[in-house]
Amino acid sequence: MLGGTMAALPRFFVVTCLVVGCLPCAATAAESNAVPADVAAFQQDISPRVRAARPMADKHWRQVEPALHHLATQHADCLDSMPQADRIATLASLTEFIDRVRAACAARPVLAPGRTVIGLLDPARGLDPKEITTIATAYGGAATVFKQDAPGETIASVADDFLAAVRAAAAADTPATIVVLGHGLPTEIQSYSIRFERLAAALIDGDSRRNSAAQATPIVDLGRVVLVCDDCFSTDFLINLCTEIEAECRRRDHRLVSLPSCIAGTNRDCVGHADVGEKFVPHFWKDVIELFYVRRPRPETVTLGDFFEKVDNMMYGYGRAPTVGRDGSVSYRLVDPTQCQDPVVLVPLDEAELVELRTILRLPADAPLPRWLDIG
Repeated sequence: MLGGTMAALPRFFVVTCLVVGCLPCAATAAESNAVPADVAAFQQDISPRVRAARPMADKHWRQVEPALHHLATQHADCLDSMPQADRIATLASLTEFIDRVRAACAARPVLAPGRTVIGLLDPARGLDPKEITTIATAYGGAATVFKQDAPGETIASVADDFLAAVRAAAAADTPATIVVLGHGLPTEIQSYSIRFERLAAALIDGDSRRNSAAQATPIVDLGRVVLVCDDCFSTDFLINLCTEIEAECRRRDHRLVSLPSCIAGTNRDCVGHADVGEKFVPHFWKDVIELFYVRRPRPETVTLGDFFEKVDNMMYGYGRAPTVGRDGSVSYRLVDPTQCQDPVVLVPLDEAELVELRTILRLPADAPLPRWLDIG
C-alpha cells in the first residue's frame, strides 16, 4: 500500500466543506434517504431513474456516476427537499453539467511542449527520476525531480527544495505540471511530511507575485497548473489542498480566479497499491508510462481527457474482472474491492459554471460553493 502501514494512519481526518443554503421549495416532504450516502444504495435506487431521464452508454455512465454521487451527497439537503420527480430531474441536470465540464476541459494539457514538470519521488525504493524526466522530455517538457537519495540531503531539505521549485513555477508564466509519487495521507505528502497548507501557500505565494504587480487586490490564477498525485488518500489530500487555497486567498484578501486541475491516483478514503520489488512502482503511474510512453504511436500531447478516459479505463481493471455479454458488450464484476483505487479528476469551476450550478440546485445567487468539481 502506498500510504504505509494502517497503524500509521489517523483514526479520523477532516476534509473541510462549505455549507450552503437552499432556497425553500414548494414541495411535499421528501422521501427518507432520498440521496443515499451509500454508493451501492445510490446505484440501486437512484441511478436507474437518472439514466432513464438522461440515457448514456454503460461505459460512460461508469465514469460519471461516482462524480454524480459525490455531488449529490454534497448537496443532499437541497435535493432531499424536492419532490421525487424534481429531484431526479435535477440529478439528470447535474449529470449533464458534469458531462459538459468534462468535455470543456478534456483538451487541457498535462504533458506537452513547453511545460515545466516538477516531480517528487518517495525516497525509499521509489522510482528513478528518469521515470518522470523521460516521459516529460518525450513530450517536449523540461523536468526537475526531487528525491532524497544524495549524501547530505534530508527529508526536510528535499521538502523545502521541492516547495521552492513549486513557488518558482507558480511565479512563472510557463504552464506547469507537478507529479508526486510515494506515500500519502489525507493531510500530507507523507514521504516528506508536507502538509496541504504548505503546498497551498507555495502555490499562492508564487502566483500572487506573478499576477499582482499592478493590481490593487492580489490575484491568484492557477489555471495553468496541473497536480498529479499517486499516493494513498490522494483525492482527500487534493480536496484539502483546493479547500485550503480558497480559504487562504480569503484570509489574505486575494481574488481567486482559478484553482489548479488535480489528478488523484486513488479515490476518497482509499489507499493506493504498488508493485514492490527492487523498486516501488505505483499502479497508477505504471499505467501512465505504459499508455503514453511505451505504446506507439504516442499522442502529440497528454491531456486531462486522456487521464479521465484512458487511464481511468485501465485502472478500472484492478480488483475487477471483465465479462463479455452475448452481444459482445464488456462489463465488469467485482473480485477484490481492496485492490480498487479508481482515479479522480478535480477541475476548477469558473464564475459562469458556478452560476449554472447554483441555478440547477436552486441555490441563492450568493450561496458559497467549492470552486472545484469532481468529474470522475
